[in-house]
Amino acid sequence: MSISLLTTLSANPTTTRGQPTPLSVDKTGQRIAYPSGKSIFLRSIDNPSDAKQYTGHTTTTSAARFSPSGFYVASGDVSGKVRVWDAVGAENTKGEYSIISGRITDVAWDGDSQRVIAVGDGRERFGHCFTADSGNSVGEVTGHSKVVNAVSIRQQRPLRAATVGDDGAMCFLHGAPFKFASKHDVHKGFVYGVAFSPDGASLVTVGADKKIQLYDGKTGEPTRTIGDGVHTGSIFAVSWAPDSKKLVTASADQTVRIWDAESGENTQTWKFGEEGGVSVPDQQVGVVWPAGRSDGLIISINLDGDLNYLVEGKDKPIRVVQGHNKSVMALGSGSNQTLVTGSFEGRVCSWDISTGTGTAVDGQTHTNQVTQFAPSSGQIHSVGWDDTLRTVDEAANTFTGSSVKLPAQPKGVSASNGSVIVALNSGIAVYSKGQLVSEVKTSFTPTSISAFGPWVAVGADDNTVHIYKLDSSSKLSETETLRNSTAQISALSFSKDGKHLAVGNQSGKIVVYKTGDWTVATDRWSSHTARVTSIAWSDDGVHAASGALDTNVHVWSLTKPGSRVKAANAHKDGVNGVVWIDNGRVASTGGDATVKIWTVKDLQ
Repeated sequence: MSISLLTTLSANPTTTRGQPTPLSVDKTGQRIAYPSGKSIFLRSIDNPSDAKQYTGHTTTTSAARFSPSGFYVASGDVSGKVRVWDAVGAENTKGEYSIISGRITDVAWDGDSQRVIAVGDGRERFGHCFTADSGNSVGEVTGHSKVVNAVSIRQQRPLRAATVGDDGAMCFLHGAPFKFASKHDVHKGFVYGVAFSPDGASLVTVGADKKIQLYDGKTGEPTRTIGDGVHTGSIFAVSWAPDSKKLVTASADQTVRIWDAESGENTQTWKFGEEGGVSVPDQQVGVVWPAGRSDGLIISINLDGDLNYLVEGKDKPIRVVQGHNKSVMALGSGSNQTLVTGSFEGRVCSWDISTGTGTAVDGQTHTNQVTQFAPSSGQIHSVGWDDTLRTVDEAANTFTGSSVKLPAQPKGVSASNGSVIVALNSGIAVYSKGQLVSEVKTSFTPTSISAFGPWVAVGADDNTVHIYKLDSSSKLSETETLRNSTAQISALSFSKDGKHLAVGNQSGKIVVYKTGDWTVATDRWSSHTARVTSIAWSDDGVHAASGALDTNVHVWSLTKPGSRVKAANAHKDGVNGVVWIDNGRVASTGGDATVKIWTVKDLQ
């Protein structure tokens, strides 16, 4: 057997309320770069399912910018490090430089793709200028007294740079080497965005005072203010049109607006969320107007991390790219080549595997971590740390009816014979059509659950697996206790033919039992080095895939239990879910908020 990565269904950008999220597009207008978790993603704009993930950072990433040449990316993280790496392979690191002693908020390249300025929230300094290939100093960022939020470098000579920060100031630098030249306090309050026009003639800044301020691109002198009083919330981001005649702003008032730079008129507005309502997730925290495209596309990002594709002259987005930007904790398979995922903050998305597109499930979702999914004839049941059981209608892609309040925190959910069985801190509860029909109090604390036909397997904190039988009246009776594990049970899965039960534990070992007499079929699946989080069986009942906190996905075979294939480092910060799509493909998800599709060949 062999396993190889087929597709990465990319995580969406990480956002923070009250802070801008930098977006960058390469010179051809084909790919967008953004931070998400501890990774940087380079994603095709026209085919969002085509993405490359850069995993060189060891802490949460916060900014990424393509070089003007398009060959490199400079990215920063919360520890103050900037890494310069190959944008083509998204693997080779050219250099890593410690810039400041705190979060990097933005980076900018000069027109030669040689010099980089990184800014942020440092202690000794708020930014630095350096060469991309060696990290040698080529100037300094001075003049600010508080965190610097954004930086821009003029692409023409003479070189100029501008920085803006929480102190309300715009500092203008002459280069190279870059040195402080002037400072202007035109804004009141935090200044969030700064950008030189592509032709270098103008500079613009935006901030919490809802004002758009223009400057001379060569001298840095303020010229005029536009848009006063139009935006009703902080302006988080600004980007110029490729022809330098227009600019676009993104604001906390849930709007994206196009402005004529010469007249100062607002020529088009997109309002997100319900008309007249206030929706915090619809706050627009980033925007970019890509060069190199003929369709006039603008991309904005909201606080939920959704990418909105906007075209001048059209009232609605032509596309909304949705997904997760927090750790994905649960993965399930629906019918008709779909997947469903649930994340740490409660968002649930469905995925069309054929197109690689994700869509947030409508309706009242979970308000906390999603624990597990259980598919059942056109519906998918889910439980979460908000102590509720919810149901998704697959066809409508929406949560149905009201949620069921659970008596304790759920540890897992499974469905069988028309019943939904939930493992709780306090025991096991059986539901039918949203109603509690039976409950079992246990002497142990359940940790996991799986059901097939009449059999219900429940993992326990005392390293045992308790086997129950579900009768026609939905009552549970215990029939067997399996005691082969040396560590707490963490994952259970019946094979699709019901002949085997795979049991994974905290130490990374998996034992497979025959359901006929509950004897051990194999105890040799033991290559994981950390807690097994998920196990899924293939349709043939011979192969199983497993994911663990050791970041690896393994595929096992009952016919050759001593051998396995491994997808190493499948997900940064651990694998949280695996499912089989068909006999040749496995899907996985984890702490990096991505969904990955793997091809498994030569099944034995």
